[in-house]
Amino acid sequence: MKPPRVLTVAGSDSGGGAGIQADLKTMLALGVHGMSVVTAVTAQNSLGVQGAWPLPVEVVRAQYRSVVDDIGVQAVKTGMLASAELVEAVAELLAGTDAPAVVDPVGVSKHGDSLLAASALESVRTRLLPAATVATPNLDEVAQLAGVRVESEGDLRRAAEAVLSYGPQWVLIKGGHLTGDAVDLLTDGSEEHWLRAPRYDNRHTHGTGCTLASAIASELAKGRSVPEAVAEAKEYVTGAIKGGFALGSGIGPVDHGWRFR
Repeated sequence: MKPPRVLTVAGSDSGGGAGIQADLKTMLALGVHGMSVVTAVTAQNSLGVQGAWPLPVEVVRAQYRSVVDDIGVQAVKTGMLASAELVEAVAELLAGTDAPAVVDPVGVSKHGDSLLAASALESVRTRLLPAATVATPNLDEVAQLAGVRVESEGDLRRAAEAVLSYGPQWVLIKGGHLTGDAVDLLTDGSEEHWLRAPRYDNRHTHGTGCTLASAIASELAKGRSVPEAVAEAKEYVTGAIKGGFALGSGIGPVDHGWRFR
């Protein structure tokens, strides 16, 4: 039997900790077949992003059609899209694909480097988020997209309502930047799921967002419901954060293969 097929539409991380590379490692670890549409090439290492070059829209569209029209997909995950033109093209492709879509609205890197043009924000709000089965913004991205500042666990519900107003079916507000336990809120506006995990004192967390979104897509491709997929993904990424390791002179990656160590 062939495994479920999952497509990531994201940028390349030359350091291997985030982006396309993290997505494919996650998919392999979770037993699905990963495929990729590269949207941008970055020069990136443990210290930050030294350069980023978005690919032309026609190149991104050709990669997507090549995979989906022949191989097919059971889930799609999006990451770095960089420009308004890319955001709009990918949103159109998602809308025409009969598979759940996990949208990670990547705005800045772990090191604070911008990965999304300011001119693309409105396209993310009005085109990309409405195509999402699950949107997975972190607190910086919530502030960037919706203007909501989350300073405590009590603010997570307000943040979720703001992002849901743009049209995704579900939103997962990631509270990893708060203090205390790592608390996330998953909601579709009617039911809520609070996900808690221990916070590990480990600075090597590069690729956390990419890994979580890819894990959710992988579990959706297996046929799990959104709450089930997110719970499984949360468990996987928590172990990956615990196993994060030093690489280079800066922030190292999470350990995508922690279950095999």
